Amino acid sequence: MDGLTETDLNASGSRQAALHESAAKATRAEFGRNVFVRAVVEVSNSCRENCAYCGMRRDNRTLHRYRARHEQIAELLLHHLPVTVTDVNIQSGEDPVAVREVVLPLLATLQRETSLGVSLCLGTLTPEIYDELQTAGAAIYIMKFEAGHAARYSAVHAPGTFIERLRHIRLLAARGWFVSSGFIAGLPGQSLRDLQADLALVRSLPLHGCSVSPFIPGDDTPLANAPAGKADWTFNGVAALRLMRPDWVIPAVSALNLVEGDGYRRALRAGANLVTINMTPDGMRDDYIIYKRDRFIMTEARVLAAIQAEGLTPSRQGLADYYRNGRASPPPGNARPQPVENGHG
Repeated sequence: MDGLTETDLNASGSRQAALHESAAKATRAEFGRNVFVRAVVEVSNSCRENCAYCGMRRDNRTLHRYRARHEQIAELLLHHLPVTVTDVNIQSGEDPVAVREVVLPLLATLQRETSLGVSLCLGTLTPEIYDELQTAGAAIYIMKFEAGHAARYSAVHAPGTFIERLRHIRLLAARGWFVSSGFIAGLPGQSLRDLQADLALVRSLPLHGCSVSPFIPGDDTPLANAPAGKADWTFNGVAALRLMRPDWVIPAVSALNLVEGDGYRRALRAGANLVTINMTPDGMRDDYIIYKRDRFIMTEARVLAAIQAEGLTPSRQGLADYYRNGRASPPPGNARPQPVENGHG
């Protein structure tokens, strides 16, 4: 990518500090000190895919599978949502049954009762289901490509094929979704040149945002004994994304706190501008295993403490609203999404 070498992506010490400060300045120029605050609910850990890096892979027979009840999640979001949250991300394993039985009814409730922006991370579905979900009120679709090279994508048994994954990203964008993607830094065998190729691929896709997650060897996966990825590759990847696209929404991922104690805050310093509060009920959260059972849960208290510690402020403008209207859109007068009338969200 322009201006960033392998040395930059592997930077540490003063060189890394300068890289991250440049990214932080770019973030402040575009967003001020505001960071978007969303909630995530993980409605199903059933998955028909068999990704080598993911604990929810279909061949993991040790995992207790669940699907939430949409009424339970609706009650949680309608009555227990932190006041700083403007958007919600509904996430699951690739489970079309959950899409039909949980997500679509939940979207109907949210559209009727709230003005929340809605993101979905549900895996590869059919064009018809994408359209149905969009009509039901969702605006943002998160589809990560994880490994930006066909051979490596195949090696880690990521969903379908690499070409299919990119086709679905482009299909979603063409159908009017705001698409965010993401990739893993430090997968076994990945080089800095591969990381540069991931970033180059990101540049070529019709995206509104992107994440970088550190590779963490997952329990009960074929990669359980592989070495963890270098945390600095992830932080530097975040900075590279920000310098490449100052207007993008870039998440600070909770997994960073598994590789470094202050990893979440370091991502905010490197250019991330989206934080996520985990709202999944305790009885389900323990079984939503992407990497390890001892996942680092970003509660409301932890998220708000990280924002405050970095001198940042929860955005009063929602994520979906920003995508639709950009910086010119005035923030809502109240941080909490309000109930709406006449059945429209």
